[in-house]
Amino acid sequence: MRFFLAILILLSAAQATQFKVASYNVENLFDLVRDGSEYAEYIPNTSWQWNSKNYRIKLKNIASVIAEVKPDIIALQEIESSRALKDLQRALKQEGHYMPYRAIADAKSTTVKNAILSRYPIEVKKEVWVTKKRRYRNILEVKIEIDNRSLYLFVNHWKSKGGAESRRIVSAKALKKRIDTLGDKNIILLGDFNSHYDEKHLFKRNRKHNDTGGITGINDILKSMRGNRGIRVDDLKVGSDYFSNLWYELPKKERWSHNFYGKKQSLDSMLISAKLYDKKGLEYVKGSFNRYNEDYLFYKKRIYRWQQSRKYPKRHLGRGYSDHLLIYANFTTTGDR
Repeated sequence: MRFFLAILILLSAAQATQFKVASYNVENLFDLVRDGSEYAEYIPNTSWQWNSKNYRIKLKNIASVIAEVKPDIIALQEIESSRALKDLQRALKQEGHYMPYRAIADAKSTTVKNAILSRYPIEVKKEVWVTKKRRYRNILEVKIEIDNRSLYLFVNHWKSKGGAESRRIVSAKALKKRIDTLGDKNIILLGDFNSHYDEKHLFKRNRKHNDTGGITGINDILKSMRGNRGIRVDDLKVGSDYFSNLWYELPKKERWSHNFYGKKQSLDSMLISAKLYDKKGLEYVKGSFNRYNEDYLFYKKRIYRWQQSRKYPKRHLGRGYSDHLLIYANFTTTGDR
């Protein structure tokens, strides 16, 4: 009897599909076509030297990071256009990591956009309109089928901390309104939220950001906290609308992906719904969340971002990566449908 039980367990494990989901703010990946909406330093072929040479280096550097991690699905932020996304896709293939499917939130002409690359076909692509104003980037929504199980991903890039929390609340409410229509589904919210994983604690005494009476988009609107305590994966309950921010899987000192003048924060996050931790269908692999922080991604104890000269004439130097670290987590299918 024990022998047959062991065989069944092995067969079940053999049929499971393991896959990796990642998110990466690639810091201003602009193409070489002048559209009129570029930042000044990314207008092609000016004294800034955003040219074919530097573009190829940027593509190769970003692709090499992604190829090292080998995600099956990756959410991307700060992609200028479909052209830039296609070029990154080609660069990845040259690095030996082919991701044939892509989507980009390009319904609104924002300067940079949210995008996704995948090894799995994208069944549905939609955009969550935060507002009609150009300054708010649309949230990209995709539905991907893995072993006949549906996975919904929402790629975010909220307003920066140059502004108050009320600006990020706008994005959070638009996202929450959409996910509430889905019900109990396998949902991953990921991207650059420009919010700390426990923003509620971080900004309480910060008058510049706290214009909402202590209410935050990531913790309160998206319900990644209950009271003053963050939701861990073991706190997730079947049927609840809470999300667990996977940063809690790491030791506190490692919970950061962005370092701004020595201030370390988790601007990038990955939040999962309770359905992804119910031992059925699709499942988060506990303990697998991490950030990719190899030594070559740092220079003088700072993240080795894409380099521009500090002295005039200012120009691109053709080295560096991004001002964010890539984050990732593993998932698997189970025998239950």
